Amino acid sequence: MLRIAVPNKGSLSEPATTLLREAGYKARRDSRELVLHDSENDVEFFFLRPRDIAVYVGSGTVDAGITGRDLLIDSGVEAVEHRPLGFARSRFHFAAPPAAISSVEGLAGKRIATSYRVLVEGYLAERGVSAEVIRLDGAIESTVQLGVADAVADVVETGSTLRAAGLATFGDVLLESEAVLIRPTGDVRPGFDKLDRRILGVLTAREYVLMDFDIPVGKVDAAAAIAPGLESPTVSPLHDGSWAAVRVMVKRRASHRIMDELQELGARGILVTQIHATRL
Repeated sequence: MLRIAVPNKGSLSEPATTLLREAGYKARRDSRELVLHDSENDVEFFFLRPRDIAVYVGSGTVDAGITGRDLLIDSGVEAVEHRPLGFARSRFHFAAPPAAISSVEGLAGKRIATSYRVLVEGYLAERGVSAEVIRLDGAIESTVQLGVADAVADVVETGSTLRAAGLATFGDVLLESEAVLIRPTGDVRPGFDKLDRRILGVLTAREYVLMDFDIPVGKVDAAAAIAPGLESPTVSPLHDGSWAAVRVMVKRRASHRIMDELQELGARGILVTQIHATRL
């Protein structure tokens, strides 16, 4: 039975649970439930603190897990980032009072407050910058004002929280993070490939839609150039032999542009349908 670690709370929890449910797995009914047996799919889910998941996966205690790339790196354990999952995206920056520090090199000899000590120390070491990294949990924006630190390293979304604390970001992004599927090093465990295929099927379904339309036979090649699909469109003759019905997968974000171009070409009855899951 495949053992999978899932975030029990926080920004990773709900999207991870939704992803697994759409992939055909059993969902827990109570947020207080810590272990869920899905005998139909031969898996067992363990709902753990997001920060702990990489540790359990790295030790081989569980066979797979969903966590953040930032948490994986900050755990300091050896585990494989197998697949990015496209949600819970975040960016890490250094920030300090605008007139105080303006470059990563300027952090030398300074105190940096962060919730991600291993990540920050590794980043600084790669650049030959020696600084004191102070690990704190929770909000760290006020640490500079309190005199605990000279700068912070934290997740930045809009930057409004940092600005309210009198801080401004500087330097390059430390890390572009998102939710990832991870596994232990070495050979994959039995059942992992099926889990990965199911997850990939859901991610692909979220990226694509199914488009159907009617087009004059003489314009099928031109329509295929606009919407080529993954391999090639499916083309079927209509009862009126001068028209054909076409079915094709297209990128969701491009679907309206493609509909516009097909309509201008002469297509009619253009329909777009959501895709629940795929196997490619």
